[in-house]
Parts: sequence; C-alpha cells; structure tokens
Amino acid sequence: MKRMTVMMLVCFSFGFTQTSENWKIHDMSRPLPPVVDPGTESTQDKPGIPPSDAVVLFDGTDLSLWCSMNGEPARWPVKNGYMETRPGTGPIQTRLGFGDCQLHVEWAAPVPAVGTGQGRGNSGVFLMGKYEVQVLDSYENLTYADGQAAAVYAQYPPLVNACRKPGQWQSYDIVFHRPRFGAQGELLAPATMTVLHNGVLVQDNVELLGGTRWLNRLPYENHSDRLPISLQDHSNPVQYRNIWIRPLVETEHKELRQTVFYSESAFGKFTGDYRINPGPPLVILNRGDRLYVRMYPGQQDELYAVAENEFVSVKVDMKVVFSEEKDGKMTKVTFYQGGGETEAERVN
Repeated sequence: MKRMTVMMLVCFSFGFTQTSENWKIHDMSRPLPPVVDPGTESTQDKPGIPPSDAVVLFDGTDLSLWCSMNGEPARWPVKNGYMETRPGTGPIQTRLGFGDCQLHVEWAAPVPAVGTGQGRGNSGVFLMGKYEVQVLDSYENLTYADGQAAAVYAQYPPLVNACRKPGQWQSYDIVFHRPRFGAQGELLAPATMTVLHNGVLVQDNVELLGGTRWLNRLPYENHSDRLPISLQDHSNPVQYRNIWIRPLVETEHKELRQTVFYSESAFGKFTGDYRINPGPPLVILNRGDRLYVRMYPGQQDELYAVAENEFVSVKVDMKVVFSEEKDGKMTKVTFYQGGGETEAERVN
C-alpha cells in the first residue's frame, strides 16, 4: 500500500489540468478529462471507497504515511479501521507534502461526551500544517463561533452548524488553494478554502488572513509550495478514518497565434453574404484589420488567419476555409466544427 500510494501521487501530478478562457468554445483539440471512478459514499458502518485517482493517506490499516512532528513513527493507535488521538503523544503529520488539493477526512467525537466548550472532542485538520479546520464536538455544545466544528480556526465560523451526535462519523471535504508568494517572499495571493461538513457547505471559498492560532492572527510567512497535512492532539480521544487527497495541478494555457496577415483592402475578396442551404445567409465582414463571421443575429466571432484563405475563430473551435475565387471574390466557404463540415456559397 505504501509504495502504490506514492506512485499514485507522482502520476497524478502529470494528469489532466483545467485551462483558462484562452481555449476556444467547443475546441475539439482541447484535452478531454480523464475518466475517474468516483468511488462510493461512506455510511456509519462502513467507510466509502475513495475516487480512483485519490492518494489514500489512511485506509484504516496502518500509519505508514504518517509520522510524529519530529519524524519518528506516529504513536496513535490503529484499531477497527480507524486511528485515535492518544493524549500526550502530540500531533501527527503526513510524510508527503501537498499544496492545492481536495482533502477528505472522516472523524468521530468521543462517546460519552466529556467536557464543555473547547474541552469536548477537540482536534483539528491542518492544511500545510498551518491552516486549521477545527474538529470539535459541536452537537449541543456552546463555544465561540470561530472555534466550533468546521470553523477556519480563529478566522471564519462555519455558515451553519452541521454537527452530528458524538460517536457518529462525520466528514470534511476541503478544497484548498495555497497562498502564492513572490520571488522576494512577498504575498501575491492569500490561501483560500471551501469546506463541506457532512455534505453541507460551511466555508465558501474564504480568503485566509494568515496562519491560524489560538488568541492570535498570524501574518503570512513565505513557505514551501508543498507541506504536510497534520492532525492535532488536543488531549481528547477523537477518531479518524478514510482520509484521502487529490492534489490539484496548476492551470495550463493555450496561446492563439496569427501566422498570416492581410491588409484591410485585401479582406474585400472574403467579405459578403454566404448562404447555407437551407437557412438564412451568414455574413463575412471586416473591421479594420480584422475579419469577422456573423452566423446568427447578435453573434459575431473574430477570425485569425492561419494560412492563405484559411482562418480560425478566436472564441469557438471552428476553422473557416474560403475557396473558388472568381472576379476577385471568394465564392465558397467551408466551416469545420465539432468534427463535421458545412459549405456555404456567396449570394451577392
């Protein structure tokens, strides 16, 4: 399990990426997303199956991917498919570092419930070891708002209290984007976090103010792009199971380049009305040194020349090829889009 998990992480880092608006609409050359088995939902009796592309950090059998903060083996006991905080042993952290990610964690507060406020079922999930989502038994347990279950600790209370009774399994699904720092260590963009508690949205893409800490708001400090996930020992026997993560890779961009240039006067051989039978005519027109196609009222797409008499749309995955010149005018135009082609003939 240990070796396979690390290999999955390496492979995932070269996987599919989302792209920016630089991709054209319906672009047939845009990479298709890989197929992922979404796994299954957890029940109170049984943890679910993680998505097929997830890195499994804890599957209920061992803590081989976790260690104490000093690098020694983690001392939390593992039994019956879960691990449990052992008071006095300190927090544990993953041996692997992560940045942008989707993190799934399941936890259960102790039964019987002991203590009140922050002394009842207290633990925490730390992204990059610095940014905490609070774990607490907040079922009929009063405490300060920015310290109850699913709070971004000391910064943002949850939108609602979605806590289950002590002893019942609960889930956090966290989408985290790390802070960005410049070459001189300056903050370029803060970390952001979205959290679902038991499937309920409780943190909606909030911007973190810095590291999280009791009675203090820490300023951002420049740090590595990849740091461990950690779980807190707060002297309460909180249980954890079914922990998995999906690293999110950064965006790639596709750049469109015009390779053939026409003067404004040269566009005259392309402009005019063309008819696709059946249907109303479409219009090829120019504005200055740009050619446009108007296929529907109110919709106009800019065209870039990529070869002689051949253009592509800036917005849509469409190639436009003109042919059969007569008396200085092109008489036919063919549109290639969505794997098919359509011809139109000049009508003026």
